Parts: sequence; C-alpha cells; structure tokens
Amino acid sequence: MTDQQPQTTEPGTDPSAAAPHLAVAQPRSAVPAYPTVPPAPPTAPPLLPPPAAGKDRRVLRAVLRWTAAVVVFAAVGAGTAYGIAGMERTDVPGLKTESDGRWEYPTLSSPPLPSGSPRPFAEENKAEAHYADLRALVLPAPKGAEPDPALRGDDGWLATKDFLAEYADNEERGELRQKLVDSGLRHIAARGWTTQDGTHTRVYLLHFDTAAVVDELVGDIAPFSFPGYRVRGTEASVPDEDFAQLPWPGSFPRIAYAESEPYGAEQVRQAYLSAGDVLGVVIQSRKGTAKAVPFQQTVTLQSQLLG
Repeated sequence: MTDQQPQTTEPGTDPSAAAPHLAVAQPRSAVPAYPTVPPAPPTAPPLLPPPAAGKDRRVLRAVLRWTAAVVVFAAVGAGTAYGIAGMERTDVPGLKTESDGRWEYPTLSSPPLPSGSPRPFAEENKAEAHYADLRALVLPAPKGAEPDPALRGDDGWLATKDFLAEYADNEERGELRQKLVDSGLRHIAARGWTTQDGTHTRVYLLHFDTAAVVDELVGDIAPFSFPGYRVRGTEASVPDEDFAQLPWPGSFPRIAYAESEPYGAEQVRQAYLSAGDVLGVVIQSRKGTAKAVPFQQTVTLQSQLLG
C-alpha cells in the first residue's frame, strides 16, 4: 500500500486560487500574421488608334468655326453696349421718360470784362458793380423759341416806356416811371421769346449807379407779401412758395410771385432779382397755366449770368 500525500486544500477548489504564488501564467493566444499584399499598380488606359487625317481636319475646322463665332458675338455685344451707353435715356426703348418741362438753352458763358475790372460779386468789388456789357448778360432764348421783336429795342437798348408797358394801371406806370428816374436808371437791356407750348417770356435788366439804389427800389416794387405794381393780365399774385424753397445759386436776393386762382385766360409768373447795381425782372405768361419748371429754370440761369 502506497503512502498518499495529505491534501492541503479542500476538494472542488482551485489550487492556484489558494496559493497565488503557485499560479501558472497562461500563454496569450498568438495573433495570426497575414501577409501584406501591395496595391495593384494603376491600369493604363487602352491606347486608341490615331484618328484618320480627314477626321482630324474636320475637328480643326469645327474648332476654328466656333472660335470665329465667339469673336463675332463678342464684337457685336460690345458694339451694342457702346451704342446704348452713348444714347440719351429718352432714345433707349423701354427707358424713355417724359420731359419735366425744362427748356434746352444754349451753353452759357460770362461776357468779357474790361481790362482790370473785377467780377460783380468778387471780394474786391465792394460796390457789386457790373462792368460787362449789360446786353451780353441777358439770358438767350432756348432752342426752338420764337424771338419777340418788340423787345429788341434800339441797338439792343429798350426804351423805358416799353418796360413800363408790362404794368396794367396807368397811374401805377407813371409812379413807377418817376421812381426809375429818381433812382438814376441808366439803361435797360431786354429779350423776349415764345416757346412751342405757348409760354411767353420777357427778361429785363435795369442798370443803375449803385447797388444801394437797387435794394431800395426792389423794396417798393417787390415787397414780400405781394407785388408793389400789378403786372398786365393779372388780378392777384402771391409769393411763389415752391420757388422760394429751391436751392439758390446766386449771392443776391430774389423774389418770385405766381398769379393765384381764379385767374383769366393766362396765368402769369414774375420774379425780381436784386443783383448789385442791376435789377433783373423775369415775367412769363401762358394760356391756362404757366408751368413752374421752365420759370424756375429761366430765373436761375439768368441769376447765374448776373452773378
């Protein structure tokens, strides 16, 4: 009978758990190594047979035709764009807008001055005197207008009685004539015309010795509330509020009136410019309604010539 070794652990237990120092390390499972497969090289496209010589020429001709067409279209487009850019807005179909009533005046330029003479409102011209020929300072007629021969005068100078004929009342005309004489009126330059819409325009420039005389005279002829002397063809005139709110390019005051309703067959607009030693008077009348835009344009351009 063989001797049996005594059991040091209880049956059913793991000997390694009871004696950790006797545990045997379990080998890790080996990771199978797979061989690395290099990527396949790119497959070159199959070579095509060279095109026939006739087909090559046809392709070249097609390319040339399309290139020529593109060049022609580009040239036509550029020419059309240039033509439209050079046209007036009213000449372009779809962009035509109606005129706002302004007239087409010739290009304005200041007349020559005697040697050494300053401009009327220059800093060195304290008297605000006009040394240029007054006849050259009258606004020219717009394009297409019919001149008024009654305002041509004698050698370009208008008689005082022809200017006074603008005023309706005989007694007022006599009073105004005496004021002009007392104020030292030297001469009057004038021009008149009638445009195609029937607007009759008269422009008068009255030249005096000093600006102080003109300022005093304007206070009598054109007070703020209403004209001092009634213009022929009017009943009642009131300050032109729309004109008063416009930007004013001149360095001198101006007063404008419009005939108020109800008026007769024509409406009359009038303006007075106190431009240094010159009194400017602009009168426009038209059957029905005297349009505001050409009146404002005429007065503004005349002020630029005087300034």
